[in-house]
Amino acid sequence: MATNKTVPTDLPVSEYLEAFPSQKQEEANQLIGIMEKLTGAQAIMWGTSIIGFGQYPYRYASGRSGDWFYCGFALRKRAISLYISCDLKSIPFDWKRLGTHEKSVGCVYVKKLSDIHLEALEELIKKAMLQLDSKN
Repeated sequence: MATNKTVPTDLPVSEYLEAFPSQKQEEANQLIGIMEKLTGAQAIMWGTSIIGFGQYPYRYASGRSGDWFYCGFALRKRAISLYISCDLKSIPFDWKRLGTHEKSVGCVYVKKLSDIHLEALEELIKKAMLQLDSKN
């Protein structure tokens, strides 16, 4: 069975952030504050480009298992990728309240934090964490 490529590392978060312009760093620090407050966990690097918070075990029906973070984000060229849940469709949430965003199965993409309502983001993260806790 293949091993997970995205795992916690010892890479300092500050070192990762240094590669980005100051505005992106400010947005990252805002997200770090929000996610640390909600998870009670410090920011750590998962792989080389994702900042994650907390950790929980998972196991798929296929037998594949591993650990993942409760929430996290990655700074990308075109958007900030917010990792909230593996299945966003299963979370009861009024997506219009969040503001301007795009989403996939497990990620929310925002061009900049000022495009979204941070209170709504906090609510979404809380709901996703409750859902994860109820499964584990």
